[in-house]
Amino acid sequence: MFSSSDRSQIVVFDVETTVPRPGQGVGILEFGAILVCPRTLVELESYSTLLQPLDLTLISTLSDRSNGINKDAIISSPTFSQIADKVYDILQGRIWAGHNILRFDCPLIREAFVEINRPPPEPKDTIDTLPLLTQRFGRRAGDMKMATLADYFGLGDQTHRSLDDVRMNLEVLKYCATVLFLESSFPDIFWVSPNGSADFIDPDEVSIPSINVSLTRFYHGTQTIHIMHNDMTLQLCCSHLKVRFGISTKFVDYAGSPRLNFVVDATPNLCQVLDACDSLAQRLSVDSGSSSEWRPLVTRNAGFLSSPTVRLNIRTVTDGSVTKWVTEIHGKEFSTSPQKLVFSGLDIAELEALFTPGTYVDAYFCLYPYDYKQNAGIRLVAKKLIVHSN
Repeated sequence: MFSSSDRSQIVVFDVETTVPRPGQGVGILEFGAILVCPRTLVELESYSTLLQPLDLTLISTLSDRSNGINKDAIISSPTFSQIADKVYDILQGRIWAGHNILRFDCPLIREAFVEINRPPPEPKDTIDTLPLLTQRFGRRAGDMKMATLADYFGLGDQTHRSLDDVRMNLEVLKYCATVLFLESSFPDIFWVSPNGSADFIDPDEVSIPSINVSLTRFYHGTQTIHIMHNDMTLQLCCSHLKVRFGISTKFVDYAGSPRLNFVVDATPNLCQVLDACDSLAQRLSVDSGSSSEWRPLVTRNAGFLSSPTVRLNIRTVTDGSVTKWVTEIHGKEFSTSPQKLVFSGLDIAELEALFTPGTYVDAYFCLYPYDYKQNAGIRLVAKKLIVHSN
């Protein structure tokens, strides 16, 4: 089975262990792995076994678990040395994958081979989905543990059995990849973070050295720039921005619908953050081979403007022949709580009446780099707007 000479497959594996206790080591109680085609992510083969640790005192306090791992089952299971050849053949020279394997599973496997005086297997490469998804998917799913991710995607409870866990890991990876693909392909429809304003930070809280950009590659070789802050997607919230110019319908999207936007005065701290994003993203755009003209986020020295400004875009989506805006728009009067506004349809006159010059808004927005028809830059797209009553 796993003894195929083809070492290009991905092996997703997991170990279950005794609970770490002060002054004690950790015993491996179960090893499980699946072999996955790297082109289709289809499961090809599987293997799992319970294991009896060399130090039986590690299971002296082992209570019956709901997943079926108990003392009786462990005592009647093989030791690691008895299945070492099988584990070596499964892992050696293949791409290793798993959740938190670099810090947990991989060291345990290597230690198990050292204990029986055998050289441990070595991977062709390693895919640890914990740091990978934390960086690419962000912490929208909380602590990014497998159980939390599974709950986020509605995949059920984690059983803490090796084979179940590696299969769940693979499904989580597929779900995350699909969401990221859709968000990048249709930024006007899909959002980087569905968790509301909790994932948005004030420009005052941004550490400029912690801003970084990377290229994300997608289907047919397309790629986009991803802007991060402390390993999370950078999203900003700014309060009391003054509207300088009201709703504009000058631009249209790929579907021919108006790309609604308005211009606000930019605070010094906001300008500093956006300038840093502009500089990093433009440099990466040039380094990646783009020849498009870069359009800066912040407009300055326009003569008739007394302060720097930025343009905020309102999201629209077209369903058939019907176009509607999907940016949440709330109204706020004096000290009252904001109330979500309900619109009858795509009535631009209603928006024009709200976003008049001199009006103040609180804005929660994302940064979407673009490169289209020889023009490149970053578009600020509002997820939520709170309009203050004059």
